[in-house]
Amino acid sequence: MSIPLTQSFRWFARPLTLVVVAVVLAVVVSTGFLGLRYWQERQAASLAHEKSRQVLDTLDRLRAVIADVEAQRREYLLTLDPSYLKAYGVSDESVRRDTQALQALVANDPLQNHRAGHLALTVAAKLREIDDIVKTASTSGLAALTMIRSLDEIRSQIDQMVDHERLLLVDQEKRAEALEQRKARLIATAIVIVAVLAVVALALARLEAIRRRKAIAENVALHGDLLARDKKIRRLVDANIVGIVIWELDGRILEANDAFLHMLSYDRENLASGRLNWTDLTPAEWRDRDARAAEELRRTGTVQPSEKEYFRKDGSRVPVLIGGVMFEQNPNQGVSFVLDLTERKRAEEALRQSEERFRTLVQFSFDVYWETDAQHRFTHQEFAESLADAPAPGAEIGKTRWEVPYLEPDEEAWRKHRETLDAHLPFRDFELARAGPDGSKRYVSVSGLPVFDKTGRFVGYRGVGRHITERRRAEESLRAMQAELAHANRVTTMGQLTASIAHEVNQPIAATVTNAGAALRWLSAQPPNLGEVRDSLRRIVEDGKRAGNVISGIRALINKVPPRNDRFDLNEAILEMVVLTRSEMVKHGILLQTNLAPGLPMVKGDRTQLQQVILNLILNAIEAMEGVDQRAGALRINSEREAAGGVLVTVRDSGPGLDPADVERVFEAFYTTKAKGMGMGLAICRSMVEAHGGRMWASANEPRGAVFQFSLPLEQDESVQARQIRSNPAA
Repeated sequence: MSIPLTQSFRWFARPLTLVVVAVVLAVVVSTGFLGLRYWQERQAASLAHEKSRQVLDTLDRLRAVIADVEAQRREYLLTLDPSYLKAYGVSDESVRRDTQALQALVANDPLQNHRAGHLALTVAAKLREIDDIVKTASTSGLAALTMIRSLDEIRSQIDQMVDHERLLLVDQEKRAEALEQRKARLIATAIVIVAVLAVVALALARLEAIRRRKAIAENVALHGDLLARDKKIRRLVDANIVGIVIWELDGRILEANDAFLHMLSYDRENLASGRLNWTDLTPAEWRDRDARAAEELRRTGTVQPSEKEYFRKDGSRVPVLIGGVMFEQNPNQGVSFVLDLTERKRAEEALRQSEERFRTLVQFSFDVYWETDAQHRFTHQEFAESLADAPAPGAEIGKTRWEVPYLEPDEEAWRKHRETLDAHLPFRDFELARAGPDGSKRYVSVSGLPVFDKTGRFVGYRGVGRHITERRRAEESLRAMQAELAHANRVTTMGQLTASIAHEVNQPIAATVTNAGAALRWLSAQPPNLGEVRDSLRRIVEDGKRAGNVISGIRALINKVPPRNDRFDLNEAILEMVVLTRSEMVKHGILLQTNLAPGLPMVKGDRTQLQQVILNLILNAIEAMEGVDQRAGALRINSEREAAGGVLVTVRDSGPGLDPADVERVFEAFYTTKAKGMGMGLAICRSMVEAHGGRMWASANEPRGAVFQFSLPLEQDESVQARQIRSNPAA
């Protein structure tokens, strides 16, 4: 039965057949609809005709009853015989009943309903009139007068209603004739349509015979294609690209390719023995999923790919991706494609562990991990759990760093930072300050690296941030303490240089006195030598300025002033310190040599602090050479420009030198090689140099002595730092 049914469905699938079937169905539906309408109209006509007949019968009966009432009234009035009153009462009730029945019959006809209502009122009025006449007939003597009155008005109304109903009957008969004519036309049309459909059926039968001949030829070709397709499928199965397995719904595996068997570490003998079963290969926690998949296969014939696990022969598990479909010929069998996910799971696990390590690194090393798009808008932020005042999740997404409210830095620093971002360069330790919940400043240090896609197109930045508020506070406290120590160190140094300072101040004062005496003598001459007087006064002015400069330098070193950030000539600052210590050098018989590079670029920083560094290095060198042969004592001060773009200052002495173990320890706080030293001078000097972005170190001098050097950058620039980071990716 299944094959003819399938062929019938295929026959109905042809477009021409569908058109014919649609036409036949349309004709059948139209015929049924027209027949139903004919039957309904015929029923309505019959009902209307029957109702008109009932109305006419009621009117005839009412006319007869009215005649009886009139006759009985006349006989009673003539004879006053009570027997007529009994018959009159029966007729009276019959009139009322007939008028009510008439009203019910013509309820759907507005005109007749109006007439019936008026007739009922008229009849009721006449009957009341008759009743009154009957009651007063024996006493009033009005019998002759009342006999004149009649019921002609009621008869006239009844005649009008009769005429109207007869007209309705005529119209209904005409409609019945029209319905019969329509019925005849409908039958004739149906006969014609049946004849046409018969011709069409014959034509379709002929076309079907032609189609079957073509179908046989096509089936032969399709059979050949099927064989070719079967070879291709067999080629796919044997290629072992993915696991392919044929199974039954009860779990028995009928066939499988080598890829599937190798995946589970089984061989052909295990498959041929029938010991491979779908259920036995599936771990217990996945069997509910297999049951749902089997139900879906029964219901839809296919199941979408999903992940599960199988047991290998050795008991280990293999993760797979599996999907299946039922065979059309056998609803109990199907085929599945199985893909081994072992490598992908390993990669996913490695990725998960990498993400966990990265998240741990971020949680314990940084306070925030962030990502931005090509327009530098935040697209992702992860805050450390220990961060107490983190922004609300998503509050800063879609904003740039400079659109989030901040207190520092200034516009110039932001401009340089944005230049770095627009150049797609890495940056490190960009510091900014934001307002904390309590109104205080919250400092953040941000570092980031640019991200590019496979085509080299810039897609944004990734980076980290660290809250450095406590560090900044500690640095400020340290700077304040260092400033106090530096001031104390300068005051102490000034105490050591009292004799030298006095000598430097006395020299211009003595010169001023000498020049003033010479000027007086030239004025006393006859005639006065005004030219010599003018020269003496000019030398007095120069000596006064020299003394004032010495006093100003001493005051700047001694005064406790906040750090400044000015641009100044480093060579001039060195020479000023040389002037202050010149007397000490002469006193100890030390030969001073200076080699200051001409045209040295200006440096930026606190002049007083850097002069203190130079002064400490000169005094340390003088003290180191104090017991050395005067002919061997030499001090050299050099300044030069570094190839990296900075300024290098070198102080060399010919003293006993440094022990190699002390080269770094001399910069430690409270470590000293002097009998009366405190061990703070060099530590303070290094902190000052590092605060200016430079570095300071010591080494041995050849053939003897020590060398102290420090370098200073010309300009601290974020873009320079970024270029250094790019040139050294490991930094």
